[in-house]
Amino acid sequence: MAQSFYRPRPDNTPVATFFHKASATSYSILEREGRFYQRRWQTGYQGKEENVDELSIDYVMGSGNHVRTYLHRTTRGPLIELPLAWYAEKGGSWAMNPGYDTAAPDTRRKVGYDCMFCHNSYPEIPAGHDAIGSEAAFSGNLPEGIDCQRCHGPGSEHVRVAQTPNVSKETIRTTILNPAHLSTDRQMEVCMQCHLETTSRRLPNMIRRFDRGPYSYRPDEPLGNLMIYFDNAPGTGREGKFEIVNSAYRLRQSRCFVASSGKLTCQRCHNPHDVPRGDAAVKHYSQICRDCHSSTFDAKIAANLHTRDANCIACHMPKRRTEDVVHAVMTDHLIQRRKPAGDLLAAIPEHNDTEATSYHGEVVPYYPLNRNEDDALYVAVAQVSQKSNLAAGLPRLAEAIERRKPTQIEFYIALGDAWRDSGEHQKSLGPYEEAVKRDAKSVVALKRLAIALKEAGQFSRTGETLQRALQLAPDDASLWFELGSLDSDQRRYAQAIGELEKTTSLDPDMAEAYQNLGVALAESGKPDRAQTAFQNALRIRPYAARTHANLAKLLSSRDDVQQALYHFEKAVALRSDDALARFDFGVLLARLNRMEEAQRQMEAAVKNNPRLAEAHDLLGSMLEMKGKIAAAQHEYEEAVRIKPEFARARLNLGALLAGKGDRTGAIHNLQLAVQSAAKSNDMEISEQAHRALQELSVNR
Repeated sequence: MAQSFYRPRPDNTPVATFFHKASATSYSILEREGRFYQRRWQTGYQGKEENVDELSIDYVMGSGNHVRTYLHRTTRGPLIELPLAWYAEKGGSWAMNPGYDTAAPDTRRKVGYDCMFCHNSYPEIPAGHDAIGSEAAFSGNLPEGIDCQRCHGPGSEHVRVAQTPNVSKETIRTTILNPAHLSTDRQMEVCMQCHLETTSRRLPNMIRRFDRGPYSYRPDEPLGNLMIYFDNAPGTGREGKFEIVNSAYRLRQSRCFVASSGKLTCQRCHNPHDVPRGDAAVKHYSQICRDCHSSTFDAKIAANLHTRDANCIACHMPKRRTEDVVHAVMTDHLIQRRKPAGDLLAAIPEHNDTEATSYHGEVVPYYPLNRNEDDALYVAVAQVSQKSNLAAGLPRLAEAIERRKPTQIEFYIALGDAWRDSGEHQKSLGPYEEAVKRDAKSVVALKRLAIALKEAGQFSRTGETLQRALQLAPDDASLWFELGSLDSDQRRYAQAIGELEKTTSLDPDMAEAYQNLGVALAESGKPDRAQTAFQNALRIRPYAARTHANLAKLLSSRDDVQQALYHFEKAVALRSDDALARFDFGVLLARLNRMEEAQRQMEAAVKNNPRLAEAHDLLGSMLEMKGKIAAAQHEYEEAVRIKPEFARARLNLGALLAGKGDRTGAIHNLQLAVQSAAKSNDMEISEQAHRALQELSVNR
């Protein structure tokens, strides 16, 4: 535990290179002048290095018995989990951290308080960052590893008394908590505060009580005062899960534990001050088993019903590969009568939850079993917080809030989040407004309200709410980002550029801010700066399909055709259902007279977004060029049905109908083309429609 968090050194951060095939990305661990770095890059356009990103390794998380994760600390205080990790298996090997082994891994995953709680002592948290929903950040020098106080409680008085002359040992001992003197429940909870995780997959596995700080637990109080733990419902096929922080969870399923009536605690087998290894460990742990089972063991040997092997652990608590950290092997703390069949160390593929594959069902309370009346609120929050049981949980939470009328604003924020997750943006406003009413200085509540107002189309109130939040937190980059995005969406590009540049100055790691800044700059006729912004976004997050598409469109407008094609191909490879990227790609291919490829992109665009009128119109033109008049007419009609004021589609449909001899239909659509073009001030379309109408009049 004391080695769970520390500074990088040559012995724990070796120089290395690694290629991640799934994302076509290279990594290296570097050392320069005593500092360590993790570098990431890709081989890009014309075989050159691109999207090069290098972050300092400031801390290492994990003792190295199983894995070491490397962390970067930003100038603002948050910690970022770097993608490449070191694993102990195979004598030491490199692979991606859990969740990163995908075609588009995250590059700025922030380390939350829940991770740091179990790997670090008591770090300093900046003011305003301890509220539920706020960004996890740390100030000052971080402690390195778990210290004595995590299990023994506050130690300042103990140190003071110990330094007092002529004080007795007995007096010194009374000033510090000895977990051995606690009840067996409290003893277990001292360990379970870090070693009880029902699952690392989406559920949630626990919720910290809203009136407690991240590091407020004391080992002489019930763990349930700080956290409530949850699990999948019984009978859902997830009872046998084996994960890396499952030790206490698996032990509590064991018959030995259940039958002991609380006597079998973690401390029965483990002394945190003395951890045996190798043969000494086998002898130590097997002897503990025989202390309880010696008579049964000897009888079975006499009857030839049991091997004489003295290693109880190898069979009854075998080592297994964990399901969530697939490069780690751990002891299974579920004490079983027989060793499970199969190769328990065989390689397994990493599972990454998606909306389709994640658990959907009842989230049931797991620990503590004896709960107070207010816990019904937390159980309801658990149903909706990660959308596991959203449809059934939402009315349940609303009813619990109405009945209990809690004082903590986090319950109202959770209800607002649930309505938003359900697509009911208008209904989310009430709970968010109630949260703001109860705490007008909550930046978290104001930000949630502003986002919901924007989604509900109340743009004026969105800006006002963001300004209120910025008065409270003027250096909050996320608020400047929301304000800049709002102004960009409203085509107030000059304001948006200033706000998004403010965002990137406060948080240089926010890829979305550079992406939106690039859009605003491009729309403002500043292509050089826009290109730089898009490239910065891709440096941070090279797997963002929308950024590749926006950069490609910009490059296309600058006649950098080959590089534009490269980024369009990247965009549709990363996200094949991006209809807008498909459309813009098709436009460029049509410009290059690669009509078959252009048509395929346009067909994909309308398939992925049937309401993209521009794609229907352009596809109609392509079909008409091939002489497929009926199919072309269908596409034009779809375009004007979706967007009746679409002047170009009206013009194209009118011209096609004129060619078919449908004079009435042609005149109707051409007249609408003239009207729509006048409203949009599109003189070219207006003139073409007028000429077509004159030709129909002449040929009458």
